[in-house]
Amino acid sequence: MAGFLVNTVKAFDLLGLGCAAVDDLVYVEAYPPADAKVSVVRSERQCGGLTATALVAASRLGSRCAFAGVLGTDEWSQYGINRLREEGIDLTYLRQRPEAKIIHSFIVVDTARNTRNIFADLNGAVGCDPDWPEEDIIRSARVLLVDHFGLKGMIRAARIARAAGIPIVADFEKTPGTEFPTLLDLVDHLIVSQHFAERLTQQANPQDAVKALWTDQRDTVVVTCGAEGCWYSTHAEPARVAHQPAFRVRVADTTGCGDVFHGAYAAALGRGLPVEERIRFASATAALKATQKGGQEGIPRQTAVDSFLQENK
Repeated sequence: MAGFLVNTVKAFDLLGLGCAAVDDLVYVEAYPPADAKVSVVRSERQCGGLTATALVAASRLGSRCAFAGVLGTDEWSQYGINRLREEGIDLTYLRQRPEAKIIHSFIVVDTARNTRNIFADLNGAVGCDPDWPEEDIIRSARVLLVDHFGLKGMIRAARIARAAGIPIVADFEKTPGTEFPTLLDLVDHLIVSQHFAERLTQQANPQDAVKALWTDQRDTVVVTCGAEGCWYSTHAEPARVAHQPAFRVRVADTTGCGDVFHGAYAAALGRGLPVEERIRFASATAALKATQKGGQEGIPRQTAVDSFLQENK
């Protein structure tokens, strides 16, 4: 089990492999029915993506982050690269190939119900190469963050991390290909949404889903349930399913909240915080993000999270 972090010098707190995206967000008063025409309240462009958003969250919280995914040489990819660099994320190990593409998503936000529908163009998305990054790069991180884009490369990286005692935090939302169970088994810090947990386990109750996702290889299993908080188990008490209530905030936009939770959790893990503090910290960071419109733009800084936690003791 790779859950224990020794106090050794590492080049990065977090190394992220996986997807990045350019998100075009459109805000409407209410999501329309079929064949309807509605006015746009406002629109904007931001960066998104599972791993990329988690890394931005961790970077804003003070972690040293690197991204070693694969992007293209096109305009959209360059936009994403520039934004990641502006967020202080090390891109030394980024690979660029002409045939690769960044994910381009169109997100329609219903401002009345605070919900959103995402239309993602995944054509050309690579995520992780089968032979990259090199083993020494993976071993240079305190925490490895993975998603499900580029399964062969993810499995290789996860095996290297497990052998080196590096904890693996996963941000999954799909089960692509027959090799996905292999990657799932390698993850020791598994955080999934209630919706995805139910798909994996056929358990509608989040507590039952936590139990179904538990294996002896896990350090922590978390099922997030939005406004209902999250349920989790740890290696210290695997038979016990604990609950972290959601922080009460005025919700403006939930885009990216799950990815922010992953990034904040990984940042706290890299600092060696106990699991209860990791969960509370991640919950607070995601709650603050929900008060702001957009995906990455609304991610809070460490000082804001600290103040919020002080106010909500």
